[in-house]
Amino acid sequence: MHRVGYLLSEGFQVMALASQSVFEYANITAGEAFYSIENHSTAGGEVRSSLGMKVNTRPITPRTAVDTWIAAGVNEPLMTPAPADVVTFLRRAGKRARRIAGICTGGFVLAEAGLLANRRATTHWAYAREMQQRFPDVRVEEDRIFIVDGPIWTSAGMTAGLDLALAMVEKDLGAEIARSVAHKLVMHQRRAGGQSQHSEMLDLAPKSDRIQNALNYARKNLNRPLTVEELAGEAHLSPRQFSRVFTLETGQSPAKAIEGLRLEAARLMIEKSRHSLETIAQETGFRDRRHMREAFMRGFGVPPQEVRREARASV
Repeated sequence: MHRVGYLLSEGFQVMALASQSVFEYANITAGEAFYSIENHSTAGGEVRSSLGMKVNTRPITPRTAVDTWIAAGVNEPLMTPAPADVVTFLRRAGKRARRIAGICTGGFVLAEAGLLANRRATTHWAYAREMQQRFPDVRVEEDRIFIVDGPIWTSAGMTAGLDLALAMVEKDLGAEIARSVAHKLVMHQRRAGGQSQHSEMLDLAPKSDRIQNALNYARKNLNRPLTVEELAGEAHLSPRQFSRVFTLETGQSPAKAIEGLRLEAARLMIEKSRHSLETIAQETGFRDRRHMREAFMRGFGVPPQEVRREARASV
């Protein structure tokens, strides 16, 4: 039996417990109790979540035996540093456990314990830059759903904890059981770790329907040149008015925003499809493969080939 221990501390995010359902349904699908799940804290007893809900936990003792530790995050990791006893415990656990994971801002706890030093890691996008500044020896990748670096696993925002747990199930029990679990939990799909945390469309967040309509049109026609005049027509504005309103509402010029949409679409195709880079460049509106590479270097700091290698490695 594989023992999974959730490490909870005061103010933990209750959403972390949702990932326990993945292990529960893995047992159901496998037809045996492969996983045992228990909630732990350093002292044991009731631990209060950020929502105020109390969860009973088992104390951690020298005899506590766990194969996979999963540290839950808190809402404000910068204002709520990990308790010293939790950090001390994780330093010891890092030498004994099969793997250790941090869900969402739980990655900060792992970093404070030194478990992320010289490793790749991710966390909630809102705190990724703070993590990089506070722990410069961690290679933070803020646009990842989850990252596996040896025995250390980290995930992005809370729902990404489901993806992380499902990836653990796939590693332990195989892809077929993982797919069945995803189906039972009505998860839209099993997202690979390299998938971006957030959408370019959400980042733009236009305030008016006319700009939103122009963006929707652009996303459906990325394989075409898409001039300002064409987009302005979709918004029923003159080109000059459109550029002014667009920049005012999104904080970006139309050209910059469209390049972002092209990059998002190209990256998804690179990660998910077997199409050649030349074909992907054409389908997403870049002049050619070289033009796409230049845009990737500006936007992501890495060439398309590296994105594809990382996506295949995560699979």
